[in-house]
Amino acid sequence: MFRWTALVMTALVGATLALPAAAQWKWRDKNGQVQYSDLAPPNGVAERDILQRPDAPAQRRSAAPTPAASAASGAAGLAPKGVEPELEAKRRKAEQDEAAKKKAEDERFAAAKADNCVRAKSQLRSLDDGLRMARTNDKGEREVLDDKGRAEESRRARDVVSTDCR
Repeated sequence: MFRWTALVMTALVGATLALPAAAQWKWRDKNGQVQYSDLAPPNGVAERDILQRPDAPAQRRSAAPTPAASAASGAAGLAPKGVEPELEAKRRKAEQDEAAKKKAEDERFAAAKADNCVRAKSQLRSLDDGLRMARTNDKGEREVLDDKGRAEESRRARDVVSTDCR
């Protein structure tokens, strides 16, 4: 009698421990290796490569939350099935950080462009006034601008004004 009871108890414990294994996914990945998981396979896995799915009642229970649970979760209830809220929050934060970096870079670029515009307009006014101007050449020597140099500097300043002052 003791053996029979021990055998039945062992069978019940074994069946109880095997229940979570019934909720496993089994699929073949792109390299042909068989993968096991409690999560659904990635989107790129073909239907023919899915070898085992969890039983339908357990799947329905996890896929259809009760109205009270979805109301309590708020925005998390709007997340697609199979997406963990923590990962979704990290992804959203990364997107926000990237957008903030891009916005800051655009603002720096706009500020530099505005500064270039102001400097080019000032240079152009000085050149148009006809005052004698000098610049430093490659050797570090000071040279006075002649008419040709003045026209060249004026053209450069006008180009900067036309591109940066909009």
